[in-house]
Amino acid sequence: MPTIEPFRALRYDEAVAGPLDRLVAPPYDVIDDDQRYSLWHSSDHNIVHLTLPDSPEQAAAELAAWRESGVLREEEPALWWLRQEFTGPDGAVRVREGIAGSVEATPYSEGQVLRHEQTHAKAKEGRLSLLRATRTQLEPIFLLYDADPLAEGPGGEPLMQVEEGGVRTSVWRLGPDAIDLAEPLLIADGHHRYETAVEFREEEPSAAHTFAVLVSARAPGVEILPTHRVVQAVGVQPSGFMTSTWDTGSLAVYQDGNFYRLDSDDELDTREIDRYEPDGIRYTPDARQAIEAVDAELALLAFLVRAPSVAQVFAFGRRGETMPPKTTFFYPKLTSGLLLHPV
Repeated sequence: MPTIEPFRALRYDEAVAGPLDRLVAPPYDVIDDDQRYSLWHSSDHNIVHLTLPDSPEQAAAELAAWRESGVLREEEPALWWLRQEFTGPDGAVRVREGIAGSVEATPYSEGQVLRHEQTHAKAKEGRLSLLRATRTQLEPIFLLYDADPLAEGPGGEPLMQVEEGGVRTSVWRLGPDAIDLAEPLLIADGHHRYETAVEFREEEPSAAHTFAVLVSARAPGVEILPTHRVVQAVGVQPSGFMTSTWDTGSLAVYQDGNFYRLDSDDELDTREIDRYEPDGIRYTPDARQAIEAVDAELALLAFLVRAPSVAQVFAFGRRGETMPPKTTFFYPKLTSGLLLHPV
């Protein structure tokens, strides 16, 4: 079974790099061109200069320069406690806590790490080139374990605290002792980065570990948002029972100003949608945004879906099955730039 181990983290020295709120960013795969431009110019040392560089070689040069100049400093081996405070879609304030550390990058066939999403080779090419150049895991993977929390949060003031995207993240240094787990780990977010780490290990056997934040699936604050589909065309026109408002307890379609409840025998709404042969799909966790796109005639219709439960996601992972793309949206994302993991 997996172990979470301490590692020599790189982290910003704010006395050299500047305020932390100008240095952090969302994960690379949710940043659009406009946000990249804004973050890039917010600071010469913002993490996007490494996670979304002009080239892998440029990122490697920047990383080396930051280490040399003291922008980044290396810590003694340790695990780290991470706390996120955020407001959920229902307006309730939530807290999600976990442990950041080093996890062995093993193939899925070994059963230590489970997946629930399919990945695409092209999407991994850029991350692998970046890892080869920097030899550093620049962003953590979000992993779940199906057991009670491994530890309690430390007291006292955090070593780091920053707000990004409406999420306040606090970080404490823990001790240098590894923690063994009795259950496999499930990838909540970061499938492409995890598989990239496994592939890189095959090239460089010394790079056996990757960077992860482990969160108990039984702890408060673990939330999956639905990812609605806004589509330009369908091969099969959906039909169902018209409702005056969106019935959030079922799969629904919004078209021509009306809501329709669709009956489905499938446990996953996102898999049921495939039978309608949608084309030109865009994804959003915001149902209002999906409805507005249809009202503005920017799309033919919107499929409004229900999110799977954490238990469902674990069940798929244990069976070795994968869900359709964008079935899960674990909210919130992990903030990038707080800790980096050399390999």
